[in-house]
Amino acid sequence: MDYEKELNALRDNLEKAKSLKYKAEARLEQLNNQQQEIIKELKDLGVNPEDLEEEIKKLKSEIDKLFEEANTLLPKDILEKK
Repeated sequence: MDYEKELNALRDNLEKAKSLKYKAEARLEQLNNQQQEIIKELKDLGVNPEDLEEEIKKLKSEIDKLFEEANTLLPKDILEKK
């Protein structure tokens, strides 16, 4: 067994692992910063992040109602003459 070759391979792999670790840590920090920005934006909009799912359901329901209302207000005879 060539110990020097093995040692060099181990050293190279260790450097690659360190590089991957630093990249992962930087990405994690970036994602944490994005998360904090999103939470701040939600709070600025008056939405509690824990209530986000419920708020989305409420907004979808409101949109559905507005589309339904818009469709009932359209004159039907114009649509039939196409």
